[in-house]
Amino acid sequence: MRPIARAARPLRTRLPASLLLSGIALFLAACGQQDQQATSADAESAAPAGEVNLYTTREPGLIQPLLDAFTTETGVAVNTVFLKDGLMERLSAEGARSVADVLMTVDTGNLLDVVDAGHVQPVQSEILEAAIPAHLRGADGQWFTLSLRDRVLYADKDLDLSGFAYEDLADPKWKGKVCIRSGQHPYNTSLIAAMIAHDGAEKTESWLRGVKANLARKAAGGDRDVARDILAGICDIGIANAYYVGRMKNAEPGSEQYQWGEAIKVIRPVFAGAADGGTHVNISGAAVAKHAPNRDNAVKLLEYLVSDEAQSLYAKANYEYPVKAGVELDPVVASFGEMKIDALPLTEIAKHRKQASELVDRVGFDN
Repeated sequence: MRPIARAARPLRTRLPASLLLSGIALFLAACGQQDQQATSADAESAAPAGEVNLYTTREPGLIQPLLDAFTTETGVAVNTVFLKDGLMERLSAEGARSVADVLMTVDTGNLLDVVDAGHVQPVQSEILEAAIPAHLRGADGQWFTLSLRDRVLYADKDLDLSGFAYEDLADPKWKGKVCIRSGQHPYNTSLIAAMIAHDGAEKTESWLRGVKANLARKAAGGDRDVARDILAGICDIGIANAYYVGRMKNAEPGSEQYQWGEAIKVIRPVFAGAADGGTHVNISGAAVAKHAPNRDNAVKLLEYLVSDEAQSLYAKANYEYPVKAGVELDPVVASFGEMKIDALPLTEIAKHRKQASELVDRVGFDN
């Protein structure tokens, strides 16, 4: 018998242990590198889009809804430093070490003081230039208006008034019927400075003496106190900012503030001596800090604040007037009628602030 043929067995090659261990090490290293790359990619996609540091003289609660919306939309975290006083001193002390990216203030003068002190840098942005009228921003891109605060007439709701000029406040027929806060408050020095720019210092001084003669009480308190005193019968008219009326009329029904708001109506005065017949406005505004460590995010924040979404929040949360045209107003603000803004450049008004303050003291307006 022939022996049964057996299938040939494949030859087995035994790898040296050192070579086998090297291969395993290379495999594990490759896996580790892939895991590390995946982890890095995940971390990159989850990383925040950075931050922006905001120095502001505005009460944080008034702008927090806008900042939260900005962070939600962009992923950029906003770190807010509230400085009721001392913004200039802090910037001067910090110098080039300052972490400030955006500087935000209320009142034109306060913003221009920061600009004049050299604490800002110019920004060229088509978005900002398209949204903000030229007379409401710096010609060199160093500052920008974000919202408007029109200085209006509060009047007893039963008064028959269809129009009013700021000059009318000095008319003797209003003797003992006018209420107003301190003449040295920035809201009023701004108005007086605008009067100087329109009518000259001599006429403005005469006007200011006439207004003082018409006061029903000492020039003091706040803007809402004008409405309070109209309700109490102390005065019939007064000058104050329009946005306070939005707060009062939207207060809890039956509350004191609600009653103050319901006691008045709002008329937007004009300057009788101005050809354009516009209403005086003050602003909330902002600029990019000179040493901003997060400059790109600073510009991004400013551009967001003039977007339709942010401007609508300004209008509905703070009852301020949007700087951007075409934005829907809060119903209370809309009820005041169309606003025509005094076309005088804010920089021109600011030139006369010191002179306005001196006039207030000269006529003893606050005494």
